[in-house]
Amino acid sequence: MQRFIQRVCGGFLLTAILAGNAGAQKAMTWQEVRAKFEAANPTLQAGQVGVEESRAQEITAYLRPNPNLSLLADQINPFDGGPPHSTFGFLLSAATVTYLHERQHKRELRLESSQKATGIAASGQADLERTLIFGLRMAFVQALQEKAALDLAKENLSYYDHVLGVNRERYKAGAIAQVDLDRLEIQRVQYESDLQTAEVNLRTAKIQLLTLLNDRMPVDQFDVTGPFDFSDKLVPLDEVRQTAVETRPDLKAALQAVDKAKTDHQLAVANGSTDPTFGFDVGRNPPIDQYIGFSMSIPLRVFDRNQGEKKRTELDISRNERLADAARAQVFSDVDSAYAMVNSDVVLLQPYRDRYLKQAASIRDTISFSYQHGAASLLDFLNAQAEYRTVQASYLNLIASYLSAAGQLNLAVGREVMP
Repeated sequence: MQRFIQRVCGGFLLTAILAGNAGAQKAMTWQEVRAKFEAANPTLQAGQVGVEESRAQEITAYLRPNPNLSLLADQINPFDGGPPHSTFGFLLSAATVTYLHERQHKRELRLESSQKATGIAASGQADLERTLIFGLRMAFVQALQEKAALDLAKENLSYYDHVLGVNRERYKAGAIAQVDLDRLEIQRVQYESDLQTAEVNLRTAKIQLLTLLNDRMPVDQFDVTGPFDFSDKLVPLDEVRQTAVETRPDLKAALQAVDKAKTDHQLAVANGSTDPTFGFDVGRNPPIDQYIGFSMSIPLRVFDRNQGEKKRTELDISRNERLADAARAQVFSDVDSAYAMVNSDVVLLQPYRDRYLKQAASIRDTISFSYQHGAASLLDFLNAQAEYRTVQASYLNLIASYLSAAGQLNLAVGREVMP
């Protein structure tokens, strides 16, 4: 009986261990989050289908005109009486095949225009991905920020509980009054509130990230990991601007639109040329018997020579060139603004890392020690605690601002130039 009970308890223990492992959080890095986003996001998938649709239109653009077949049976005599027109009841039968011959490389130009439209669609898809990746990056940074805020809230609460425990002992020894101890215990509510707020914010950030990943994983089983810090090493601005000009998909799409407009103008000119229609026919006419014939039909383009479309496509070239200039100027504006934001955050973060954090911690510990030994007032102690919390929170917010600005710079460049 004892062995049976041991086995049952062992089975329950194993089940609990497996359940704990199943519910463990899965921490994902930025590279893993991005890869999953690119594979699962429905908006990106829909955009890729649009690119494939544009590629399918290339098939239609390169199709040849269909030939036409005409069958003729004429001079049929369905009535009785009178001399028959022929032994078979009709005098004329014929079959005619005609084919439109396109000149001036119209079909090749249609294909080229369609291929360039596909290139623009692909660049648009890359620009959509660039924008969505920026939103994903912001959600990832938000999750890292809330994790750091939660760790800070736990650390502050643990430190304050330690100080509170020391002061309870002092109260028992008669070193402080009841009212001072009560004020210290009431102050703990603020730290509890910070902890609860940080937990809710972290959960909300994870939910937003899971939504972007199109994942139904329980929030408690999902986690992210990555450096929540800054680097004071920046790539030179000229190098960043050059990379942006070479990489930005929206600028690339604008330049491709200029090239396509030129092809469309060539196609409009070609469509203004005359296309002959060649025909071949065979027939049977009793007096002549069998015969064959050839024909060629040439439309006389006296009035309509596609003048309007020629002019429109010529103007469209100039319009797209102006749009490309505007897109290039926007690229420089985006890069310069984002670079200035990153540089500003770095300038603010350096003194925090080098001096302010250490000074805030030193002041807090010194005032706490002095208060515990009766050399500082309760107000000084509470002020020192509040200042430490403020400095730490400001530092976390600045790091989040730096990472957001780095993401903005990556967005402006078109690829990751900041980790």
